[in-house]
Amino acid sequence: MVLVDTQHGPVAGTDALAFKGIPYAAPPVGPNRFRPPVAPEPWTAPRDCRGYGPTAPQTRPEGAIGALVPRMIVPGDDYLNLNVWTPALDGQAPVMVFVHGGSFTSGSGALSVYDGTRFARDGVVLVTINYRLGADGFLWFGDGTPNLGLLDQIAALTWVRDNIAAFGGDPGNVTIFGESAGAMSVCTLLAMPAADGLFRRAIAQSGAGHNTISAASARTVGNRLAAMLGTAPTREAIAAVPVPKLLAAQDSLGQQVMARPRAKVWGDVARTLLPFSPVVDGELLPAAPIDGIRPDVDLMIGTNSEEARLFLVPTGLTSRLNTPALYAAAALRFGLPARGVRRYRANRPGSGPGDVLAAIMTDSYYRIPAIRLAEARPGAYVYEFGWRSPACHGTLGACHGLELGFVFDNLDDPAATPMLGTAPPQHLADLMHRTWIDFARTGDPGWPPYSREHRVSRHFNTASGTTTNDRVDERLAWPRR
Repeated sequence: MVLVDTQHGPVAGTDALAFKGIPYAAPPVGPNRFRPPVAPEPWTAPRDCRGYGPTAPQTRPEGAIGALVPRMIVPGDDYLNLNVWTPALDGQAPVMVFVHGGSFTSGSGALSVYDGTRFARDGVVLVTINYRLGADGFLWFGDGTPNLGLLDQIAALTWVRDNIAAFGGDPGNVTIFGESAGAMSVCTLLAMPAADGLFRRAIAQSGAGHNTISAASARTVGNRLAAMLGTAPTREAIAAVPVPKLLAAQDSLGQQVMARPRAKVWGDVARTLLPFSPVVDGELLPAAPIDGIRPDVDLMIGTNSEEARLFLVPTGLTSRLNTPALYAAAALRFGLPARGVRRYRANRPGSGPGDVLAAIMTDSYYRIPAIRLAEARPGAYVYEFGWRSPACHGTLGACHGLELGFVFDNLDDPAATPMLGTAPPQHLADLMHRTWIDFARTGDPGWPPYSREHRVSRHFNTASGTTTNDRVDERLAWPRR
């Protein structure tokens, strides 16, 4: 057992220098619920931080996708906590803080694939965090403080700034990185004045700066949730609802959005498909990240080649979506002109409508927004991950979330095995893990930055390399925004 003093009290970690479940804020329950995070009550006796703490309330995964993407759920109120892995307590190592994904309604920093042992082995202090999810983190009726889940992330980064030196980290060299909703969070933090100065670099994996909603759309979601629960449309009324009932209603509301994503009904949520997500309130978040991203932070952003296949293949939708009418529906849904749809079809001879739809969805929701953010942020670095999963008889592809085991160099993690299979390429994990560390150390991942004149991106696959102006015809098929 190893002791470290923090500003709130001493914590006891493992001999391997892992410290888990450290509170960075008070439990967000009772009088603290639906309010900005506040400091935890200090303690004097060493706090046992050798095991993960509680995680944010969420439902357990179900179905074919749930079997591929597990969740770690630890009950308890004190879930605004973080985990630290460090190579040594007496150094000034670069710090990397990971923000988990999960559509802003699920996930935690305690998932085993996020274990930071290999980052610490390679000289990095690795931090993973929990934050408020769903209604607790992002419900807003227009009064009170919005974006509580993002304020939790800022509170965690403030804790890192004030405490990480005691764990051997350099508070002046902090890189935030995240995947999916975590990447969207990273990009949103880049546009929040309250986060200014808390990090030097940022990496966004499979998420960009388009996934915020307006205040009006947030009120629409809140009113619909309150109606489903039979309560008044206020946070106080929502707080009185038993948590299991609230979680079930959240899930049901999300399913309604997915089933009929109509702008007349849901506003911006019809585009983002995320009813609980960052709100452009005009103060905490003055503008959408694509319009307000700060220029003083080094940025690396990228996507997986076949992101959307995670949502279509395990459920059998790719094979069931097999009518030509699907193409017209895809053009209508994703805002891609008909000639663009024809281009995607022509580039994939022999592919069925479901497979073409997966490619369009991937670009609409992930690749094109990443490119747009890189265009808006001169000097950004762009990557694409293309290794294909052997899961689902080899049809899952380079899907959403597949790169995580490679980035963390945790290919042997049992929770990652369903997607990675039994023999994922270790040399690719070595390369990606090292690239992320190099960027955190220096701001240079090893290839030229992206620009409109030189659209350079790094491709990670069994054979990796740098390419220029990838799939230009498909990129040009999309409207400018």
